[in-house]
Amino acid sequence: MDQFFSEIQPGTVIWLLIAIFVISIIFRGVRIVPQSEKHVVERFGRLHSVLGPGINFVVPFLDKVKHRISILERQLPTASQDAITKDNVLVQVDTSVFYRIIEPEKTVYRIRDVDAAIATTVAGIVRAEIGKMDLDDVQANRSQLIDTIKTSVEDAVDDWGIEVTRAEILDVNLDQATREAMLQQLNAERARRAQVTEAEGQKRAVELQADAQLYSAEQIAKARRIQAEAEAYATAVVAKAITEHGIEAAQYQVALKQVEALNALGAGSGSQTIVVPANALEAFGDAFKMLKGNK
Repeated sequence: MDQFFSEIQPGTVIWLLIAIFVISIIFRGVRIVPQSEKHVVERFGRLHSVLGPGINFVVPFLDKVKHRISILERQLPTASQDAITKDNVLVQVDTSVFYRIIEPEKTVYRIRDVDAAIATTVAGIVRAEIGKMDLDDVQANRSQLIDTIKTSVEDAVDDWGIEVTRAEILDVNLDQATREAMLQQLNAERARRAQVTEAEGQKRAVELQADAQLYSAEQIAKARRIQAEAEAYATAVVAKAITEHGIEAAQYQVALKQVEALNALGAGSGSQTIVVPANALEAFGDAFKMLKGNK
């Protein structure tokens, strides 16, 4: 080994050192950034550049990668905060926020703990927005409340180089007393609706019954009108016959009625007691003669 180093010329050693130095500079000057990261480069302690994914070149010994920032979407831990609604109801709201860093230079140099800052901002905005709404509106317009919170958080964190991708209200919890009061209110509302439904049913039944009675009266009146028109027509026919044929036509109609009355008596059960005037047989005989003569 000593013989090997003794055979190496001093110039060769210098060239070897230069080659090693150049290779070291090349390796230090090339930075490969993963797709999910961005690197913040400082030169003499000041921000110099932000390296994106892929191969990047920096000045060795002058530029230093100070921060490696992940640009993947992040989720803050679920946070619970108390809030008071406009109608003075205490609620506990569970929220979760998703965000990602789009400008690492702002996130690194403008805020120390970005997660804590966003969580504090969200808590304040949630309390402020819920304080403008009644409890029923909080429950019914949750999607609108989420959009409002997301927009407000985006405006608040804009200087931190952060994009809020989603904000969620996971749950709205009430204290036990409020829950019991709401349950009583719900039961009362159900009872009221049942009474209203029953009253509407009774009203409808009365209306239908009145309509049925009106329809029945209209049909009876219609039948009477038709019967009266028929009787009037028959009377007009008889009057016309009397006018054209004299008293014989009237006697013929009387005789016909008498025969019909006899037929009705014959169709009876036979247990009736009938008092007939003395001249009834003579009248019936005349009626049969007229009918026979008419034929």
